Amino acid sequence: MIDATPLLRAYARRRCAQLAAEDAVARQEEQLRRLTQHAAETPFGRAHDFGHIRTVADFQARVPLRRYEGFWRDWWQRPFPRLANVTWPSPIPFFAMSSGTTSGASKYVPVSPAMLRANRRAALDVLVHHVTHRPRSRILGGKTFLIGGSSDLKQEAPGIFSGDLSGVVAKRTPLWARPLTFPPPAVALMRDWDAKVAACIQHAGAVDIRCITGTPSWLLVLFDRHAAARGAPHTARALYPNLELIVHGAVNFAPYRNRFETFLADSDAELREVYPASEGFIAIADEGSTDGLRLLADNGLFFEFVPVEELAAPSPRRFWLADVEVGINYAILLTSCAGLWAYLLGDTVRFVSRRPPRLVVTGRTSYMMSAFGEHLIGEELEDAIATAARAVAVDVSDFAVGAVFPERPGELGGHLFIVEFAVAPDGVRIAAFADALDSRLALLNDDYRAHRAEGFGLAAPQVHLVPPGFFAAWMSSRGRLGGQNKVPRVINDRQLWADLRAFAGR
Repeated sequence: MIDATPLLRAYARRRCAQLAAEDAVARQEEQLRRLTQHAAETPFGRAHDFGHIRTVADFQARVPLRRYEGFWRDWWQRPFPRLANVTWPSPIPFFAMSSGTTSGASKYVPVSPAMLRANRRAALDVLVHHVTHRPRSRILGGKTFLIGGSSDLKQEAPGIFSGDLSGVVAKRTPLWARPLTFPPPAVALMRDWDAKVAACIQHAGAVDIRCITGTPSWLLVLFDRHAAARGAPHTARALYPNLELIVHGAVNFAPYRNRFETFLADSDAELREVYPASEGFIAIADEGSTDGLRLLADNGLFFEFVPVEELAAPSPRRFWLADVEVGINYAILLTSCAGLWAYLLGDTVRFVSRRPPRLVVTGRTSYMMSAFGEHLIGEELEDAIATAARAVAVDVSDFAVGAVFPERPGELGGHLFIVEFAVAPDGVRIAAFADALDSRLALLNDDYRAHRAEGFGLAAPQVHLVPPGFFAAWMSSRGRLGGQNKVPRVINDRQLWADLRAFAGR
């Protein structure tokens, strides 16, 4: 096949010069102006007086914060699935099915043609940053392995389809890009995740894989099964000799980092984190792995940020790139080229720099464990898991945590961590893991430390060991295996937590 990397490198030089000179605040003002002007004559635009919006303050005064449920109830449910000229002027041909990580409830997120183009530009930016940091890259001399959902989408109405966003993207891959992607169409269509992985492994041996992209937990499943099927060492060099890049996102990477670095120890391939969502492509790691992700300020999205502690307030303050502060935990509001307006995405972030705007994902608005007033956020829990794993030299494949409430007088409530290790540790190391986890949480969070002081108010965390493959089996039992589906790390939904504990008990 023809290696198109030289063309990519020429584009990368222009794009990097553009980004180096970018005024992100001005770009965001421009995005908001274009979006409101484009949608001014929609029913939503007329209802919110888009025609008179000139500034960010005008927009914030006219358009309130909304969650998905508000959009669905007030604007989308009645005309669904035909959403042409409702909150966005053009027809909506696709709906990305949210994985529903916290409660299992699915959402239909509109995906417009403009959003598909924006996602392609963002994907190209990932390659731009790669070839910029790897000048000898030949990444387009081989194929990109996309570990995603089925491209066999559900037809909601003539010309209107729903499915995983990764499946939508695979279905709408441009003709010029199809020779550069793997797996082949017949495999990409497969809905059965286990069968799909097996088919990918069967075909991959004859394919020159240069890039792999997917959710970390499912990538590890793929690597484990590929190595076992070939009887090969569990290393990148053995499985994908010409691999240059692993693109990962969707979940906090800290608990997985050690396993990926071990997998890549004999390879020159790099890891690059991205921040995609069903609602839009938000940020990309343009520098090192610890420097945060650069916000895409010029790609059809306008971002606002609400301090997490103000989300429940009647009129929470809404910041944007002109006035955000480094170090504050914010919930993201998204306005998009698919008809989302001041939409509460559900993720929480913290800026590490303003010029250029770089952030880290700290969790979900629903990913806070505070059954006893401890106010632990997802970032702290994932940091503690990763720290405990390093302390006792074990690798965590996945985990989930929920509250355990007292059942008898004098008992203390606490947290139960259901943990899947790559290799099951002995009882001594599990106890050491639990102690290290407890110590790290106390160091990170003052409220947790106060509740744990002398065992008053909160019991020590419990760790329940489950065997390798457990979370994949549980997700399969829920119809959530593979693709963009993510294991819920912090579970506050009582029914979902009961289901997981019952499955662990079996």
